[in-house]
Amino acid sequence: MGVNELEIGGAKRAREAYGLDDIAVIPSRRTRDPEDVSLEWSIDAFTFSMPVVAAPMDSVMSPESAITLGKLGGLGVLNLEGLWTRYADAEKVLAEISHVDPQVATPLLQKLYQEPIKPELIRQRLDEIREAGVPVAGALSPQRTREFSDVVISAGVDLFVIRGTTVSAEHVSSNREPLNLKEFIYQLDVPVIVGGAASYTAALHLMRTGAAGVLVGFGGGASSSTRLTLGIHAPMVTAISDVAAARRDYLDESGGRYVHVLADGGLGVSGNIVAALASGADAVMLGSPLARAKEAPGAGWHWGPEAHHPHLPRGNRVEVGSAGSLEEVLLGPAYLADGKTNLMGALRHSMATCGYTELKDFQKVDVVLTKH
Repeated sequence: MGVNELEIGGAKRAREAYGLDDIAVIPSRRTRDPEDVSLEWSIDAFTFSMPVVAAPMDSVMSPESAITLGKLGGLGVLNLEGLWTRYADAEKVLAEISHVDPQVATPLLQKLYQEPIKPELIRQRLDEIREAGVPVAGALSPQRTREFSDVVISAGVDLFVIRGTTVSAEHVSSNREPLNLKEFIYQLDVPVIVGGAASYTAALHLMRTGAAGVLVGFGGGASSSTRLTLGIHAPMVTAISDVAAARRDYLDESGGRYVHVLADGGLGVSGNIVAALASGADAVMLGSPLARAKEAPGAGWHWGPEAHHPHLPRGNRVEVGSAGSLEEVLLGPAYLADGKTNLMGALRHSMATCGYTELKDFQKVDVVLTKH
């Protein structure tokens, strides 16, 4: 049997895998002053003051909240096939979603997301963000990328995200021409972040397409029911570590090309963010933590694209409440010791306690398994 493999009866073997709550970082002999810790993260030509990318979800990002996050030092990513590109008055539609009875929330989402995507609204929303002077980032699913990529590129983005529950470099379809990721990325003049991936092999193939970053995850956050409906689950610590190993090997294979690893999913509190970066992630893509911000368009509710699938919903509209302003969620101050506010302050203190001042070095921190 392989490393960490267990026998399940006589005909099946399985790897033992670990989630973000299963590990903890441990201090070294040296500690640092939190003020000396840098949370800077750079990808391609862009440098951010924190390793935070907002998940492209309608409950998390509006053009306005993307601007606010950009000014705070993170990267806001707008869902370009969401409500903001389907409805001129998206606020009215969001208000309807936030007030509907839970029993009929899913049918309402399915109905509202049947409205066609309008290219002119894609341009308008991206223009709003650009005019604010912050980096412009938009996301499409693999199924929609071919259809709307020309509009997105002509409208102008600084970074482009291709995000799905699971994305492969070798999707096979008998009824439609699949997106050729390598060809598509090669033709673009902007860095592309693509995912999710949850294994070494899948991540290595995505890196070979020319992606600047790979998302680790499969839509397994607070609003997802993917495990319940599809039986798919990839504990994040093991997944991040596997993808980080692919990053290391691809660095050698490519002669020095570094592909960033972004943890995407299950990052509900600051301790999870610490665990993700300690496992090898360069940055994190946050959904529910930012959906708790007062500026979040979901108004205390959170849902992802899995929740409105017309035939097989794999997520729900969930209530996350409000934890404070976006600035308080990310930079504090915190008034409760629940890990939901001052996320970057918590990361800074954890790094300082363990003796690290740079994110890249923090990937080397010692960890312990707490799973029993």
